[in-house]
Order: sequence, then structure tokens, then C-alpha cells
Amino acid sequence: MEMRKKSLNKYIDLAKIGAIVIVFLTFVSCKPEEGNTKTVVKITNGDLIFEVDGNLQTRFVSTLPNTKPILNGFQPSETLIVDGGTLKAFKFDALKEKALEGNLPGKQWIIDGTCTENSIVMGKRLILTTYDAFPDLISTKVIYTNNSDHAVFVEKWKNNNYTILAQGDSPSFWAFQGSSSSSRSDWIKPLEPGYYQKNFMGMNATDYGGGIPVTAIWRPDVDIAIGHLALVPKLVTLPTEIPARESDAQISVTQEFPERTLFKSNDTISTLETFLSISKGDYFENLSKYASLLKAKGLKFVAPEPAAFEPIWCAWGYGRTFTLDEVINTLPKVKELGIKWAVLDDGFQIAEGDWDANPKKFPKGNSEIKDLVDKIHANGLKAKIWWTPLAADPQSKVLSEHPDMRVFQKDESPQFITWWDAYYLSPAKEITKEYTKGTIQHFIGDLGFDGLKMDGQHMNAVAPDYSLENPEEAPEALPGFFHMIYDETRKIKPHAVIENCPCGTCMSIYNMASMNQAVASDPLSSWQIRLKGKTYKAIIPNIAYYGDHVELSDNKDDFASSFGIGAVLGTKFTWPKENPDMSKEQVLLTPQKEKIWKKWFSLYNEKMLSTGVYLGGVYDIGYDRPETHLIRKDDTLYYAFYADKWDGKINLKGLDKDKTYQVWDYFNDVDLGKISGSDPVLQVAFKDFLLISVNESK
Repeated sequence: MEMRKKSLNKYIDLAKIGAIVIVFLTFVSCKPEEGNTKTVVKITNGDLIFEVDGNLQTRFVSTLPNTKPILNGFQPSETLIVDGGTLKAFKFDALKEKALEGNLPGKQWIIDGTCTENSIVMGKRLILTTYDAFPDLISTKVIYTNNSDHAVFVEKWKNNNYTILAQGDSPSFWAFQGSSSSSRSDWIKPLEPGYYQKNFMGMNATDYGGGIPVTAIWRPDVDIAIGHLALVPKLVTLPTEIPARESDAQISVTQEFPERTLFKSNDTISTLETFLSISKGDYFENLSKYASLLKAKGLKFVAPEPAAFEPIWCAWGYGRTFTLDEVINTLPKVKELGIKWAVLDDGFQIAEGDWDANPKKFPKGNSEIKDLVDKIHANGLKAKIWWTPLAADPQSKVLSEHPDMRVFQKDESPQFITWWDAYYLSPAKEITKEYTKGTIQHFIGDLGFDGLKMDGQHMNAVAPDYSLENPEEAPEALPGFFHMIYDETRKIKPHAVIENCPCGTCMSIYNMASMNQAVASDPLSSWQIRLKGKTYKAIIPNIAYYGDHVELSDNKDDFASSFGIGAVLGTKFTWPKENPDMSKEQVLLTPQKEKIWKKWFSLYNEKMLSTGVYLGGVYDIGYDRPETHLIRKDDTLYYAFYADKWDGKINLKGLDKDKTYQVWDYFNDVDLGKISGSDPVLQVAFKDFLLISVNESK
């Protein structure tokens, strides 16, 4: 939360202010004045019409085609909760308008109002902004001033607090929610009565937190997205709820104070700049617009790297107990399949934090890993190494020498990473950064690897570090830490690939800015592979998105889910069969599987759909059936349809109604005939997937 220096002090000891509690803990609720609902400002930005009434409550409507009603009148969209009550209505005092110039031109409205209730006098300055380059979007920032002659306790603020009307659709809504939790649940899901998800953007469990601070809910006619526009992570929530026995959905951006915090007389509180955006279709266009606005505000994303689009084999099929011979003997088969990368995974190191070769596995030390890299290169492959930055085992040498590198909780205990049995290191500390630079030099400079596989759900967010003057400096420093990793790696090897794999989490958009390969990151289903791909491509249109090991997909062989959405193909097969344990047996490349693997990797290298343009706004991933994804590459459109079983019509959207097209099932090499753009419907039957290409008929 942004605060001016003269505003809130540190959280205070309630025992020291008991008298204040007794005097001022009164229930407050500024209610809207009847007859004060006349519009005082009306803002039109594209197809979004936004209004503020005399109580400084708001409503919005969409003029997008065929949009049904969204709200039921004016609503208290920006509120402050103090002394156990909610300040909902502020009597209009003044309005100013001004033009915004510079790199991000637009227009701004500054509206002042006052709430007076039960001895509390609270001023509200509502700042609304539209940006010329971003139609259908409006941002909100509020500055509250305690004009009372006494202090109050502030508990939370809410922005963009709306109840969205259901319109009888089934399901009532679909939602994208960009938070992360230990359940590793779907980022996209249908909403029905009785649904609630908090969507806290800080730590939700010891290992899990962060994400994309956006909630988007949509019906077949309109998508409504809200979020905040800060350029670093902020500890806010974006709750989504449909109460039981109700049908309308509730959304907001909320800042909750961890303790009841004193708001002194004449102090001010500033909310984050939050936004409301509308679009047709699902969440894709609004998420893309949000990311573009962050970039326009200064969030810099690195350029794509061609090598990041090449297919991948990972030695993780052999597990932590791998042997050098197992990896080396697999390399010729990797090359034969047309795969370009070989990844040395977890198990080579002494401990998390101590990244030298484990002498129990490598008696000759780091030179044996260097020899492995040379053998990978000799097979015409590139080499990537697994690494879990910001994690160090409690008994590691690095922590024994530098115990102050870790994150300190309020009671000075370490922040624990349960998955690695390790402690979090603080990204805000210079000693952590220097140690990390040394690790990068070790991997890329000394051992000769061509890329990094950064792994672990803990990378997505960091808890506040109470050894710092400002504890929240740690989570806010995390993006800069990853940018340092990117810069240092590419300084040593200019075309290095930096993969960020925050297992099962919705990757922090701020961390995305400093990697050139995203990944499905331990998907629980093929559905997750597809929805994660759509999400990452909304934020970074030209991203190299890796669908992770195909063995993590449905039936352990669903290449189609990665292929059809333009993801990089990957596998962790084992070869040859030499007394494999059970885990290795499950991923063994049998002769039957080898034929399938060869076909998919050959097709991938031929088509390279991962370098095409993903047209995520054409099909609605929630309501359109069958589920459909579309890619344009050169003069060809590639459609991917997914369903357990389908026998019926498919609609080829995106065609020119005045042209005729040739349709081809390119996976099965079957001519599906010609189709008119004015009636682009085909009758088809398929199981699991259908991949077709469409070209203008000549």
C-alpha cells in the first residue's frame, strides 16, 4: 500500500492505547444520501461509460455489441473500513479535470467528497484516469484524509468493489484469478453459487504466493477485469465470490492491514492505482491490455530468444538418483528425435545452496559435470542446468558462513521452504545478490551451460523480511533480483535461455519480465497446459512457452495440447532400459512410444507453431465448445480443437467471408475439403483433439 510519509506509523501495540480504543471504537457507516444519485461526472472511454454520483459512488455500462446489463445501479465501489464500520458514501464537494501529456497521454478527473458520521470526518479524493491508447479501461486511485480531530483505526480499503449481475448463463460466470496457492488449482474456472476465493497476492502458504494481480470474470456477452497497476508486487487481495443462494458475482481490489492500524488526525492514506476494463470474449483481451499498460508505465520485458523455442529433453526422468552413464547414453536418442536441448536436473549438487558437484556422485568434482556439458555439445545439443535460487538448506555451507542472508520473520525465525527443506534467502540483500552472481558464473562461465532451469514454487513470492528497515522491501525486490539473474547470465553467454519454473503457481507478472522461457510448470492436467499457455501469451505475445514434460499431460502422451496452442515440446523419457526403477519404467521410451515421440517432434520442428501469432481473443475458452485455440503463422491459420469426444459442427472463426479456403487435417494428413468464409462450419468427429490448417484456396 502506498502511504505518504506523514501518514500511518508502524503498527502499534494495542495495550498502549487502550483508552483510545474505548473512546473511539464506534460503529460508523456513511450511508448514501437519498436524492444524491444524480451523475456529477460521466466519462466515456471507447465502449466503457463510467459515472460518479453525488455520493461518489459509481456505475459503468458497456456499449459493446449485445451486452446485457452489468450492474444494478450505482455502487459503493471505493470504501474505507475504520473503527469497525464501512465509509461508503462521500458527499460531493468539487471536481477538477485535466489533460495528461507525455509518454502516456490521457485525461484525469479529480473529485473531492466528505463523509461525516459519529464524530468522524473523512475526506476522499477520487482520481479517475483514462489513457488514450487504452480504450475501454479506467483507473482509480483514492486519497483519504482523516479530517477528524482524533485518530481512528483503519482496517482495510477497497477499490473497484462491484457486484456483477448474472444473466442466467450456464455456468453463471467464468473467472480468471491470478493468485497462487498450495492446491495448485486452475487459474480459469467456472463460478457458481457458494463460491469464494480470496486471491491474496502475498504468501498463501510457506512456499506459495504471488501471481498476476488481476481478476477477470465473464459471461458470454462481456468480460470485466480489475486489478492494480503498481510496477512491483503489492500485498493486496482480489477476492471473488458468489454467495450461497445468490447468483451475482462480487469482486474487488482490497488492502487489508495485518493489524488494526492507527490513522491519525490530518494523516492521509493513498490506495494503489487500480483499474476496471471491459472486453468481449473471455479474459484474454483484458489481460493483454493490462500487461500492455504496465509496459507503457515502465515495466520492461526482455526480448525473445530463438533458442528458447527449440524442443527439450530433461534428465529428470532418471530422478535424483541418476548416473552420468544414464544421461550420457541417452544423448544420441535425444538427438535422433530432433530434440535440441538436454537438461541436467536436480541431484547433482551437494545441497540446496551449495551448488558444487556432489562428491558421492562425482568423485572428480565439478570437472565431471564440465565433461558432461562437453558431451552434450558434442552431440549437437545445448545444455541447461537445474537450479533453485533463493533456497539454502539449513546445514548448507553458504548459510553457515552467511546466516544473515536468509529472510527473518517477526520472531526472527527463518522463513521455511517446505518442498526443499530449505530456508528462503532475502532478495533485497546485497550479500544474497553477490552470492547469486557467483553461482551464475559457476554454472554458465565455469561449467559451460547454455541456460538455466530455475525451479521451485518459492520463487514466485517472498515473505516480508523483518531484518530490513522496511520488511516489504523483500517481496518488492524480487523482480529486480530476477532481472539481475537475467543480466548476469546473458553477460556471460549472450544467447542463454533463462527458464522460470515456479512449480504449480501462477507466475508473478513481475518475474515474467526477466525470463525468456515460460513453462507450464508441473501441470496437473492437459487443461492446465492449455490455460497457462493462453495466459502467458496474453501477457507476452511472443513468449517461448514450454508445455513441460509431456509425461505430465493427460495419459502421459498428450503432445497435442502443447502443440496446438503453440508451446515448445518437451519430454523426460529414459533410455535405454537398464534395470530401471518404477519411476524410470513409467517414462521409458518403448519402441511403440518412440514412433509417437518421433512423429510429434518431427512435426514440431517442421511447423514451429510456437513462433506463430497466438490469436487468443477469437475463441472463448469458457463458453465455446469444443475448446478451440487459433494460431496464425505466415499465410496459414492453425486451429486446435479439444474434447474428450466430439461429433458435430465446428466453427472456424476468423476467416474472410468473401474468400474460400482449403482445410487440412495436418496431423492425420487428411484433406477436409473447401469451406466458404461466409459459412465457416464443418461437420467433424474426433477423440481428444483435432488439428487443422486453413489456407486461402487458389
